[in-house]
Amino acid sequence: MTATTSTPDPQGSTMQGVALMAVAMLLLPCMDAIAKYMATFAGMSPGQVTFYRFFFQIVCTIPLIFTAAGSATLRPKRPWMNLLRGAIHGAASLLFFAAVKYMPLADVFAIYFVEPFILTAMSAAFLGDKVGWRRWLAIVVGFGGALIVIQPSFILFGWTALLPVACAFLYSVYLFMNRAIGDADSPLTMQTIAGFGGTLFMGAALFLGDSAGIADFAPSLPPSLFTLVLLLVLGALSGYAHMLVVRAFRMAPLSLLAPFQYFEIISATVLGYAIFGDFPTPSKWLGIAIIVASGLFIIWREQKSRRVKADAAFE
Repeated sequence: MTATTSTPDPQGSTMQGVALMAVAMLLLPCMDAIAKYMATFAGMSPGQVTFYRFFFQIVCTIPLIFTAAGSATLRPKRPWMNLLRGAIHGAASLLFFAAVKYMPLADVFAIYFVEPFILTAMSAAFLGDKVGWRRWLAIVVGFGGALIVIQPSFILFGWTALLPVACAFLYSVYLFMNRAIGDADSPLTMQTIAGFGGTLFMGAALFLGDSAGIADFAPSLPPSLFTLVLLLVLGALSGYAHMLVVRAFRMAPLSLLAPFQYFEIISATVLGYAIFGDFPTPSKWLGIAIIVASGLFIIWREQKSRRVKADAAFE
């Protein structure tokens, strides 16, 4: 499926997309910190937290629909694609929330950072974004950095350490669909319908997981008013921050925006240390440094490639 975009000012639109992506990436770890708090301190299962994440996303976006956008927002042009997008996002969120229950927040994010490399590769394979050999080498080096982080985490947490890798793949598919769907629906419509898709998926997952006796799918109600407020904040962050992501991917190429997700390590490390007392070990910092350096190289190569194309077009 071919993506469609509307960019009367390509350079200005690209920079706006980059800015929106950076803001979203600084906000989203707050959502994950709340999920870890709910699982570790409030005793709520990751499956239930994920369900509330999508349910309260709908609760928080519905008022905006009727006050600003109109009820037509609830009639998407591509409903099944958006529902599928929400289900995939639900599965990715479940894996991530399960990982943060057992592992330090910064460790999960460090391993999850293979996602921009997966996304860059997907954009080259399916959308025709040109990725030269230097950027392919940076992707390989970045995966090497991820292995440095995964190795000690795998020793401590076993197969749980690979949950962020599976999450990264599913989230890459979700972001890829943002671009593939194109401009058929507004970002608000996409997030609202995706919220329904994620809620339905997690409702089914909760039922099946609890029926199978899996503790991480145990259903429960918010134990206090404070946790209810946190869940509302969780839903608001998930809805509005991801609207920024959807908008960003309409304004700039996947291969350019993908590495900006490294901004998440800033919020994740600060929140992990301030709330949970977790801080990456020296070996993990080495792996993170390699991953981030690889991402920055990809950004530099993308910008250089754009300048060369612009100069050639001018000539």
